[in-house]
Amino acid sequence: MIRSVVRGMGAALPRRIMKNADFEGMVETSDEWIVQRTGIRQRHIASDDETTASLGEAAARAALADAGLTPADIDLIVLATSTPNNTFPATAVEIQNRLGMHHGFAFDMQAVCSGFVYAVTTADLYIRGGLAKRVLVIGAETFSRILDWSDRSTCVLFGDGAGALVLEAGEGNGSVDDRGVLAMSLRSDGVHKDKLFVDGGPSTTGTVGHLRMEGREVFKHAVGMITDVIEATFAQAGITADDLDWFVPHQANKRIIDASAKKLGIAEQKVVVTVDLHGNTSAASVPLALSVAVADGRIKKGDLVLLEAMGGGFTWGAVLVRW
Repeated sequence: MIRSVVRGMGAALPRRIMKNADFEGMVETSDEWIVQRTGIRQRHIASDDETTASLGEAAARAALADAGLTPADIDLIVLATSTPNNTFPATAVEIQNRLGMHHGFAFDMQAVCSGFVYAVTTADLYIRGGLAKRVLVIGAETFSRILDWSDRSTCVLFGDGAGALVLEAGEGNGSVDDRGVLAMSLRSDGVHKDKLFVDGGPSTTGTVGHLRMEGREVFKHAVGMITDVIEATFAQAGITADDLDWFVPHQANKRIIDASAKKLGIAEQKVVVTVDLHGNTSAASVPLALSVAVADGRIKKGDLVLLEAMGGGFTWGAVLVRW
């Protein structure tokens, strides 16, 4: 059977690093307060010349270089983002043009923080359906553009960045020993919309708006929803938490990551945590964490890796990949 195999990985971060202490003159907060409640110590913030498209392009080029491929080898670009450069066209098309790619097709996917997990699943379906042989999957965000910098409950949480991977059609025998995407589970429930949203949009206010969040409500639902899709993914693949080599969760809050891993029985040493370095970068969160663990040698060829995310909507999902 056809499997979607990871061929290359890349990442890009804005030049500017903003430490927790930098907020102390802006809002009523402290480094100790932020670290204790979230685990975040710093985040990268895009400058005026850095955009979702430019960060996405840089991550894409790094992934292509890692794969030993060129844009000519790619059939499809799927970009997960909630902060596009323009309302339209899709920022994926802009990245396609920046790469000098004038064939194939490209589109954006909007599932907020779950976007990269949704995008990997979508790319897998295109590959298994025979519509693409190689897909560039990107998660890129500039959430700093939609923050209310006077709201201490949200402005300290988010950062900017991009991560990308190249998926390529490969052959498998249909077992969990195959390399590539093995199982996935996606969910959403719009009843939770008002718990995490942006208070603007073209069809309502005609403005970009700012991010608004009921933090306690999000936390309350997160662990249960995350474990729900992960257990469904385990069942689909016929594995347990003990079979995992690495768990790469959405990097929103260290307490959510710890509670989810504990509830699922995933050993602490198997959990990849980068929230302290990047903050919550929404759809870029999972690929950025992946890129760190691949670069430092933790994730190696043949490892069984679980990706997971939850975002506004609510949306949530999990993907199991053998690296």
